[in-house]
Amino acid sequence: MQTPLSRRKVIALCAAAGGAALVPFGASRRAEAAPLLEWTGVSLGAVATLRLAHPDRSAGEAILRRAVAEARRLEAIFSLYRDDTALAELNRSGVLAAPPAELVHLLRLCDDMWRLTGGAFDPTVQPLWRCYADHFAGPDADPAGPPPQKLAEAVGLVGWTKVGVSRDRIVLGERGMGLTLNGIAQGYITDRVVDLLRQEGVHSSLVDMGEIRTLGHRPDGRAWRAEIATKAPPRRALDLIDKAVATTSADGFQFDAGGRCNHLFDPATGHCAGPAVSRTVIAPTAAIADALATAFALMDGERARRVLAEVPDTRLYVDA
Repeated sequence: MQTPLSRRKVIALCAAAGGAALVPFGASRRAEAAPLLEWTGVSLGAVATLRLAHPDRSAGEAILRRAVAEARRLEAIFSLYRDDTALAELNRSGVLAAPPAELVHLLRLCDDMWRLTGGAFDPTVQPLWRCYADHFAGPDADPAGPPPQKLAEAVGLVGWTKVGVSRDRIVLGERGMGLTLNGIAQGYITDRVVDLLRQEGVHSSLVDMGEIRTLGHRPDGRAWRAEIATKAPPRRALDLIDKAVATTSADGFQFDAGGRCNHLFDPATGHCAGPAVSRTVIAPTAAIADALATAFALMDGERARRVLAEVPDTRLYVDA
């Protein structure tokens, strides 16, 4: 079972003096008419928060429970932090018959993101994670990373074109391959929760299942506001209305003290993004924001601009 990552994002949502990660900005008649209800927990190894406004507290709390149950159901498909999920079974056996429809749907979205980013986003980098984790688990591990031969062997197991996906069967093309959905599943779950809330008639919500997406305005009529916690002040403030935001940062998980070896792997070389790299993406959906933030951490500016030109209503913020 994979060791859980620390929280990847470096987004701090504007808070009052009490220090909560996300809070409403003050009362108004409209806010009082639709109280802001809240759930906080953990999803896919990250702190998760769900806030929604509903005029009927009892009905709103019931919707919260259904939304959390949906997130838990999807986590039981996509998680690498548990041994009993569909993804864990696929990685163990190399094949998964009669896969959950949601896993097929997400892998098809992964294919879209792989094509869009020219392979920078690639869910088959799990062998690289194992390679680095095994190396740094050993005594007196070289801080420069795994030996070239071991790294080359892991890179040889990476490649999205080796994965077969259909409604009936998912197949990993080589023994030793493995998938990780850590660069997109949190966003996907966030989007599914937003879809559920919209179907329940909710018009004002902030959903953070590891990545953030807003539904409508805040109860007081203003935009939800986020700040990118940059390495040097000032922070960049973002107003979010029916938008998603995701940040990928090399310091989200580091194998070595200096951060030269981190969780952002280049699928082509097996090397890691620079230790100071951080990318924030605003996009229409959290899954797209999540995947693009991961991919942009491995791209130069010109390559990232070409990708952005293909995705409407999407912005990139660079920190280092």
